[in-house]
Amino acid sequence: MIHKKEFMVRGGCGGDGCVSFRREKYVPFGGPDGGDGGDGGDVIVAVSPNVVGLSSMQWQKEFMAEDGRRGGGGRKRGKNGEDLVISVPVGTTVFTKADSGEEILLADLSTPGHKVLVAKGGRGGLGNARFATAVNQAPEIASKGKSGEERHIVLELKLITDICIVGHPNSGKSTLLAAISKAKPEIADYPFTTRQPILGVMPDDRRDFVVAEIPGLVEGAHLGKGLGNEFLRHAERTRLLIYLLDGSSPTVIDDLSTLEKEIALYKGLAHKPKIVAVNKIDLPEVQARLPEVKRCFAKLGVPVFYISAVSGQAVLELVRKAMEMVDQASQDEERISQAQITVFRPKPRQ
Repeated sequence: MIHKKEFMVRGGCGGDGCVSFRREKYVPFGGPDGGDGGDGGDVIVAVSPNVVGLSSMQWQKEFMAEDGRRGGGGRKRGKNGEDLVISVPVGTTVFTKADSGEEILLADLSTPGHKVLVAKGGRGGLGNARFATAVNQAPEIASKGKSGEERHIVLELKLITDICIVGHPNSGKSTLLAAISKAKPEIADYPFTTRQPILGVMPDDRRDFVVAEIPGLVEGAHLGKGLGNEFLRHAERTRLLIYLLDGSSPTVIDDLSTLEKEIALYKGLAHKPKIVAVNKIDLPEVQARLPEVKRCFAKLGVPVFYISAVSGQAVLELVRKAMEMVDQASQDEERISQAQITVFRPKPRQ
């Protein structure tokens, strides 16, 4: 899956104006009748529900809208160039890149139907009929069409999910995702099996919950180490984080601290609601040290579940709690959104 794409966009050039004179039998002094050129097409970035990634534009370096057509005689205006629409998935942010290298946000396309104009087409030129005056009744000049706007655009995809599963490599994230959703990720006994975010849908009577598995995080991930912040950006838009720990790890307690540190250091994700899940409790060595782990996690202040993604032990309880917390987070977001709406009430007349 492509998560970031840079390319150039150019609006279509306007068509040139036309120099023409009426030359019809029995029409003396017909005068200038050159038409205007058509406008160039615009380049638009728009959300499409049928697009799931940026891979379709992986090899394309430039996008150009259609040029406007030249004007014609008889005051015929040239045809406008067709707009070029670049379809992107929900959750795409659009930046323009300045000459200094600074990325300036143009739009955050977070809902279906959103679109943004990234390059305006050039205006069509004027035909010689536009230049006729009382002094110059037969102008032989017309203006050229304007060039379209040209920009360096950066698209960055941030998945919009209800739940993100984060954890160290080989902690069982893919197994858990497969157990709670309809996803079928690759599952193997070596680290970094998952090399790109995997989406799954967790069905419920009320609605479906979208779950994402983020590739394994290691210490220094917020700086790009390992698979790093290439994928941490996808946790920005989630409503709930599930910290999945490998119960067989000799440093399972320290593993949680490392995960919390990496999440917190990446754009302040520490405020996200979270659940801690200790996995692989079906293993005998994990069962032997489970009382010690429970004592250490007893005072975390967040829900902690001891599960086996393979056998399904306590997974249903984890799912129910996750759905409950996602619903609560959704209600909180709606209240904040409504509170930010300013209502103007005119004072009564005296």
